[in-house]
Amino acid sequence: MQILKQCRFCAGLAAAALGLLACVHSAAAQQLPQSMNSALRQAHIPLNNVGVFVQEVNVKRPMLSYNANAAFSPASVMKLLTTDAALELLGPTYSWKTQAYVDGTLSNGVLSGDLTIKGSGDPNLVMEKFWLFLRQIRARGVREIRGNLVLDRSAFEETAYDPAQFDGDPQKPYNVGPDALLLNFKTLTLHFMPDVAGNQVNVSMEPSLAGYVITPPKLSQESVCGDWKNKLQADVETSAVVFGGAYPSACGEQVWYLNPYRMSATQYFAGVFRQMWSELGGSLSGQVIAANVAPSARLLAEWQSPKVPEVIRDINKYSNNVMARQLLLTIGAQSGTGNVASGAHAIADWLAAKGIATDDVFIDNGAGLSRNERLAPTTLGQLLLAAYHSAMMPEFIASLPLVGYDGTMRHRLRGEPVAGQAHIKTGSLDEVRSVAGYVQAASGKMYVVVCLINHANAAAGQLAQDALLQWVFEKG
Repeated sequence: MQILKQCRFCAGLAAAALGLLACVHSAAAQQLPQSMNSALRQAHIPLNNVGVFVQEVNVKRPMLSYNANAAFSPASVMKLLTTDAALELLGPTYSWKTQAYVDGTLSNGVLSGDLTIKGSGDPNLVMEKFWLFLRQIRARGVREIRGNLVLDRSAFEETAYDPAQFDGDPQKPYNVGPDALLLNFKTLTLHFMPDVAGNQVNVSMEPSLAGYVITPPKLSQESVCGDWKNKLQADVETSAVVFGGAYPSACGEQVWYLNPYRMSATQYFAGVFRQMWSELGGSLSGQVIAANVAPSARLLAEWQSPKVPEVIRDINKYSNNVMARQLLLTIGAQSGTGNVASGAHAIADWLAAKGIATDDVFIDNGAGLSRNERLAPTTLGQLLLAAYHSAMMPEFIASLPLVGYDGTMRHRLRGEPVAGQAHIKTGSLDEVRSVAGYVQAASGKMYVVVCLINHANAAAGQLAQDALLQWVFEKG
């Protein structure tokens, strides 16, 4: 009996000691690393504008948790939620199909009727892939289309979209809206090549659009390039681009990517199709219209996109916003309706099934290009922990930028010990800077790391986030 009492007493002491250690651990978990604190002070960012979550993947409690339950604007780290959900909800072998249907008689290369192209939301139908798809259609015997080209976008719900709503700059490529038949990100690439000897500027455009006219800018002899885009005074219309300004010769060759926002998706698609189809020896007599596939039409050809793991690598490494939007609407379409609400609801159910609370989650477009989207560091951290223990873990982690080497992290922490030892997604908006992903510490342990900063000086917070990544590598 005495021995039993002594054992109970010892157990009580042990429990008290463990409780004390837990309290010490909890207190330590609420203190940011000194190097990070110093960087935040230097950037004049108050600590209550920062949320941090750090946890080793094989333990139950975080190593560091600071303002981690507060909802922050996440910027592009919101893409981690969308892409991980796509991996599991759509599956790693899912691909998008773009289909061609004929409605009419096809004989000796002549289609006496309509050709319909139906999209399913392919996020990556770029020019070379579209060219190969048109080659398939030509190989199936279509040369001359005497009816219309019909574009079926019914996979996504039709909604009004304002490319200027986010930041008032609708020409930015990141402001292109989602589209079930998205072609080449609906973007124009303009190449400027000054010809000093000829006192002119040569401008080429990709993709080439049938009937589209380019009026080049004048060549100026300015010795400083400066803000050359504003100097061009570009007027991008539906059938032409006119440059009313001048291009400084000091700029050399330059490239400008832009969203021809005044041009509808149908007009853009029509210009690309007519140009490419003509180059392939084809002709189109009718118009290009938006409508659904006719019940009498029959399938002629089909193009399959890369599978989800390849698509999410492009989204996460290069932070492609329109591709992330496509992903969210595809998730919604698989649930019944190709709209944001349906996609967000499917993701919320998916999180709940993992035991991850969704009270702090608000999904606006799934890309983070929003002033409304919200996410808490703890929620994102729990998502990353679950992803690490998922069967999809290799595909998911491989989609994230490798610190110091590629994607949006290629120029950060180069030459530092943590370079090559962490896969980190970045996010940036005015007054928002974020990082989230995985750090393999020098100890060999793997850590989930999330840091969200919402403040007017957030841009200066990058050094603090880099200090956190380096600290986890060294101390983890």
